[in-house]
Amino acid sequence: MKQLAQICYSKRRLVLLGWIGLIVGLFAISTGLAGEYKTEFELPGSESQDAFDLLEARGVSERTGFTGQVVFEAEQGVDDPAVRQTMETFFADIASNVEGVEVVSPYEPDNSHQISDGGNIAFAEVNFSDRDEEQYIEDADEVQALHEQISVPGLQVELGGDIFADVPGFSSELIGIVAAIVILLVAFGSLLAMGLPIITALFGIGCGVALIGLVTRVLSVPEFTTQIAAMIGIGVGIDYALFIVTRYRQALHDGLEPPEAVTLAIDTSGRAVVFAGLTVVISLLGMFMMNLDFMRSVATGAILAVFMTMFASITLLPALLGFVGHNIDKLALPHLTRGEGNTGRSFWYRWSRVIQAHPWPALIASTALLLVLAIPVFSMRLGFADAGNRGTGDTTRRAYDLLSEGFGPGFNGSFLVVADTPNGQSDLATLERLKSAMESTPGVESVTEPNAVADGSVHLFQIYPDYAPQDEETTDLVHRLRNDVIPPVINGTSPQIFLTGLPPAVVDFSDYMSDRLPLFFGAVLLLSFLLLLTVFHSVVVPLKAVVMNMLSIGASFGAMIAVFQWGFLGSVFGLGKEGPIEAWAPMMLFPIVFGLSMDYEVFLLTRVREEYDRSGDNRRAVADGLAATGRVISAAAAIMVCVFGSFILGDERALKLIGFGLAFAVLIDATVVRLVLVPAAMELMGKANWWAPSWLVRVLPTIRVDSVERPAPLQQEPQA
Repeated sequence: MKQLAQICYSKRRLVLLGWIGLIVGLFAISTGLAGEYKTEFELPGSESQDAFDLLEARGVSERTGFTGQVVFEAEQGVDDPAVRQTMETFFADIASNVEGVEVVSPYEPDNSHQISDGGNIAFAEVNFSDRDEEQYIEDADEVQALHEQISVPGLQVELGGDIFADVPGFSSELIGIVAAIVILLVAFGSLLAMGLPIITALFGIGCGVALIGLVTRVLSVPEFTTQIAAMIGIGVGIDYALFIVTRYRQALHDGLEPPEAVTLAIDTSGRAVVFAGLTVVISLLGMFMMNLDFMRSVATGAILAVFMTMFASITLLPALLGFVGHNIDKLALPHLTRGEGNTGRSFWYRWSRVIQAHPWPALIASTALLLVLAIPVFSMRLGFADAGNRGTGDTTRRAYDLLSEGFGPGFNGSFLVVADTPNGQSDLATLERLKSAMESTPGVESVTEPNAVADGSVHLFQIYPDYAPQDEETTDLVHRLRNDVIPPVINGTSPQIFLTGLPPAVVDFSDYMSDRLPLFFGAVLLLSFLLLLTVFHSVVVPLKAVVMNMLSIGASFGAMIAVFQWGFLGSVFGLGKEGPIEAWAPMMLFPIVFGLSMDYEVFLLTRVREEYDRSGDNRRAVADGLAATGRVISAAAAIMVCVFGSFILGDERALKLIGFGLAFAVLIDATVVRLVLVPAAMELMGKANWWAPSWLVRVLPTIRVDSVERPAPLQQEPQA
């Protein structure tokens, strides 16, 4: 690390030009070669996916394509002449103005089931043929433009389907960056010192985003990957640079010249940054264990963002510090100038002594708070959000509510039964018995007649449940049909029956995730334990870190469930309606939160270890380590909370959920855990913190992320 710091400092002009060339080149290549983003929650081997594969193999894959709805309610009834004329004209305009679109009108013969019993609500299906993403957007805009022209008193017309959902009006990430700038100004009191972490993070995340564009050529990358990568990359990038800049300013305060201060900062905080970044990367690599293509893509995007911001922090930042030199506190704001190194008079020094004087109350109170916050975890229900969770200002939410009102809550989440019927009439007789059995099943509202497709080799029919798609009773009904209703009727190998559709697919995905999450969590925890064991040569420190990180993660998950699943303060966070936790979110959040928690653990413990190695006094090391890192950890956490929290201001529920979970986890970890629970526990454990069997210490490799050796003077480059 010393050699790297010295090279980046002495060759700072080449390093800066290299980074400028890198980001420009990557964006140029990505613009020319990037593929399309695709959100495909496929689950190979599941019953719902097998059904879609069968339809595709038999040449009826268009039935798995996009279908929207035009849902309308008329006070005077949908058969009113003025209403009917308006709607039929609208349907004809869609068919004539948008190529490859079929409109199934409720006014056509045999489509009376598309009109509610009261005659006031009806819907038309809008079936789009296959096309690329850009064409879908253009066609949806055309339909919406036609929709806006409708104006009949007493007639409400809404568009259903994700393609018609409102597009976010602004990029909430910018709010997080602005908040980070303000916090850095308060922390450093200097425009120049504030700008260095921002510039470093933007270079890193810019390169990461460009690389994600290239990944779309080889992987199916979901649309939200870039936003998640930006969320994580901006947060960790600013934090990593913040720790290094803080150490650099402290070294200057201690009397070192800029070349030596840069070397010391990279050889101490830079080491911690590398280890912390690799911990996040390794945690994200655990997502590959889930064996899901879309999660591998999201993990790859997040890893690229973290790696590039980490790389920028240890190469670009020392070069920038070389240009700044002693002037880092220039352009200081009045009354905000901060010095580094006077920890003996700081609030954090006094706070460390308070914790040291009252370790038991601090330990008990902080642990109790975390356990209380984690209680909702035991009621977590996995699923997927749908239009019913959007705000009432969205046309797709209003269409969803109209369908529920007119046709029952289960209409928005019907089940599709796919029957492979190679034996003709004998299979049809079995299907009739199956239909009767399903109709008599509690929780089933109605079952349609089997419809032959693919020259009669496949039959399809739909089941409408009594419950809404996200109700727990719907999940129970899926399991009941698969386990108790279908097997007794289908007592042979033909016909082969698959239960699919949105609710069964969600159940398959949720069950898959629930079965594999414990193994995934265990692997990440074990690997992190081994990493910390190798670095600190202590059994107690990594064990304590794993337990306390689990407490902070449990607390963040509990708060997330209370808000998004229970609806607590949902209106404050702009949620339309409570619903299940996204089935992929815990698996996404866990490695990120755990990695970020380890970041703060590493930054605190490396400083404590430095003090312990210097004095041999655990009591003093814990207090002084907390005093030295308290302000910078708090500033770093505040930045991350603002960056992650800014995503709560967006419109997409999944990103709101991820942003809230990350923001709350960082907040609780950097305050309750890192500044109260950890120092209290280390104070009580005393020298036992650093215990490990002697034989284990002998076999462990020496990997130090802390370095207290004073760097040798470096000859400064002549100034031009």
